[in-house]
Amino acid sequence: MSERPETRLTDETMHELASRFLSLFGTTARVFRAPGRVNLIGEHTDYNDGFVMPAAVGFFTWVAASPRNDRKLVVHSENFGEQREFSLDDIHAQGGHEWSDYVLGVAKMVETSGRRIPGANLLIHGNVPLGAGLSSSASLEVAVASALLDVSKSKINLKDLSLLCQRAENEFVGARCGIMDQFIASHGKHDQALLLDCRSLDYRLLPMPTEVQLVICNTMVRHSVAAGEYNKRRAECEEGVRILAKHRNEIKALRDATLDDLDKYVAELPEVVLRRCRHVISENARVARMAEALERGELKQLRDLMHESHRSLMHDFEVSCSELDAMVHLAGQVEGVYGARMTGGGFGGCTVNLVQTEQVDTFKAHVTSGYQKLTNQTPEVYVCTAVDGVQQVAS
Repeated sequence: MSERPETRLTDETMHELASRFLSLFGTTARVFRAPGRVNLIGEHTDYNDGFVMPAAVGFFTWVAASPRNDRKLVVHSENFGEQREFSLDDIHAQGGHEWSDYVLGVAKMVETSGRRIPGANLLIHGNVPLGAGLSSSASLEVAVASALLDVSKSKINLKDLSLLCQRAENEFVGARCGIMDQFIASHGKHDQALLLDCRSLDYRLLPMPTEVQLVICNTMVRHSVAAGEYNKRRAECEEGVRILAKHRNEIKALRDATLDDLDKYVAELPEVVLRRCRHVISENARVARMAEALERGELKQLRDLMHESHRSLMHDFEVSCSELDAMVHLAGQVEGVYGARMTGGGFGGCTVNLVQTEQVDTFKAHVTSGYQKLTNQTPEVYVCTAVDGVQQVAS
């Protein structure tokens, strides 16, 4: 069997990072790494207690760590070229909109969970593209949490690790993300996607088709409205739940509602709220159908479901943009594409594509040239495989 590319990359980065850590801090380190992710289908369903289907992909955040005995947290980021020092006895209630918030938030939640950190030196390096919707933040959080738990000589199961990191982002960083990103960074498996119930956190692994590659196309744009519109969509979904729950008490989230409910109570739902609800409810159904299609190897069904998902995100949830739409349109012109859609929060970022292996080079050339002509932007195209979740890679 040939060596996996991500294994070689991890080994090279691990040794280089451990060497730089020794030079920087004068001690040896343990190294942890956690992957980024792409979501195949199930967008904006996670915070509605719904269903998602992510896969961990071979972009990683590596964290080298060693303990201190003075309750200081010294963090050096190679990506930002900065070093920060904090007292674990004086962490603020919330972050200050800095890259270090993700590290401090995790440290705070580790301590809040009753696990005392003696102090730690951390060296961080990541290659998850920033601002591309591939979850660089969750990758960082899960890798840092694993390192700090190791320093504190504490054990934790992967589900609780995911929840701890989600709390750090929700409560300290101030981003109201769902559980998907942290969960897949913890639970990812090689050559498999993951079907996750975001309410119960039950999950099952799904086989990726052997004849298909995961190809991610980065539009290289991130519109400034993204953060505000994300929170607005959450509020619109919550408004839909509030209205529907007046008629059916069992509706606690849009996960519990049906399209029949929308038809029955349409007069009470503002038009925008109606469309937001329709996307989430129909998207949950698409996730279930896609899981069945993957298990049966029905590639045409994958294409249809991903197309429906993108159209719903365009028209009902209104989180796509012209660049994402252009990328999806170009993908649809290439033979051997078994699905294309925007992935992530929207308003820029990436598309995810399922491409027949022998058509990958043709796909890359067509999408790159076509996108350049349409937008005057040069996209980045990443050919990926599904990889394992967080791991210790050096001790």
